[in-house]
Amino acid sequence: MHLTIFTDYTLRVLIHLGAHQHEGRLTTISDIATAYGIPGDHLRKIVHHLAKKGYVETLRGKGGGMRLARAPEQINLGEVVRGSERDQALVECFQRNRKKTCSIVSVCALRGILERTMHAFFDELDRHTLANLLKPRSDLIRMFRDART
Repeated sequence: MHLTIFTDYTLRVLIHLGAHQHEGRLTTISDIATAYGIPGDHLRKIVHHLAKKGYVETLRGKGGGMRLARAPEQINLGEVVRGSERDQALVECFQRNRKKTCSIVSVCALRGILERTMHAFFDELDRHTLANLLKPRSDLIRMFRDART
């Protein structure tokens, strides 16, 4: 399975916010863009998505920014990835509402193998929360600070 850049950046935003949650300050899109060296335009869409899903709280205006809306232990990675990926079809025969051109789809053993593989992928993600990605937090914070200089 190939995760989209949207999902990659979604996870990065959550990691950044989780690493800084105990500092008591809000984080800006600019902070995250600088830390990862990625464009802020992509991050705006991602932060909007995360806020709609209830993972992030945003505050507008001077001194505004964002922070986690839930504790890292309450943010399940499988749920985040499922909510970020629009198309989870590994191969053509998994796609809904599309004409299928594979001539062996009705008897293909590969479909079942890939389906079980995808379930195993999400089962593993479901076992973890954002808190698992924040260890060791001090190393993450140091890396983010180094990126700013």
